[in-house]
Amino acid sequence: MPDAFRPVVAAARDRLPRVYGERLHSAYLYGSIPRGTARVGRSGLDLLVVLRDEPADADRQEARALGTALDREFAQIDGAGLLLHSRDGLLSTPERYDMGWFVACLCTPLLGEDLAARLPRYRPGDPLLARETNGDLALLLPRWRTRIAAAEDTEEARRPLMRSMSRHLVRTGFTLVMARWQGWTSDLREMAAAFGAYYPERAAQLSAAAVRGYEPTGDATVPRCYVDDLGPWPAGEYARVHGVKTPPRP
Repeated sequence: MPDAFRPVVAAARDRLPRVYGERLHSAYLYGSIPRGTARVGRSGLDLLVVLRDEPADADRQEARALGTALDREFAQIDGAGLLLHSRDGLLSTPERYDMGWFVACLCTPLLGEDLAARLPRYRPGDPLLARETNGDLALLLPRWRTRIAAAEDTEEARRPLMRSMSRHLVRTGFTLVMARWQGWTSDLREMAAAFGAYYPERAAQLSAAAVRGYEPTGDATVPRCYVDDLGPWPAGEYARVHGVKTPPRP
């Protein structure tokens, strides 16, 4: 971990127990900071927080407040995002090859018990893993259109939207080819390069999305391009190659 980011990580580790108390089961780092590739003033702090019970709306509000506070306090990060999940949810059958894989293979333990010990030993060539990890892009596209329409017409409002969509598209493109690539990574540029080796006709688009995943802009045309062109194409190809993710139980 780059030394510049150690105070940010220490602050998150200290504050999470204060926010969630005994309900906090564990917490993990992911992304460029634990990978050692974070850049001062450009990279965000990415945290996965696991509670002992199901997160409520109030918990998510607390997560957003903590992320905002960390972002304002530490100039070396560009945003702080906290994902919230329950322990039982992450260990459940529907999440075993989605968020369970994410925890076991792409996260670094920060606090509490490491749930990786309770999860399977994953293989990058497993088609079930590819399907269940990112086989839901087609379902997300209508939600993205709604978010685009509802977003304020400002660069500040569009940047986090672009960051989120860009990262999801790159990860979907990567898991589309992960079985053939025979490995996994959390580096967006490496993901885009792996994808481009198999789909050269879309390589430039995904490489550009990888850059925006790290350095989003306020260009209003990009999210619309995502939902009208770059998103529908991998959604269809994903369904053809791997199938569609198993829908959650009601």
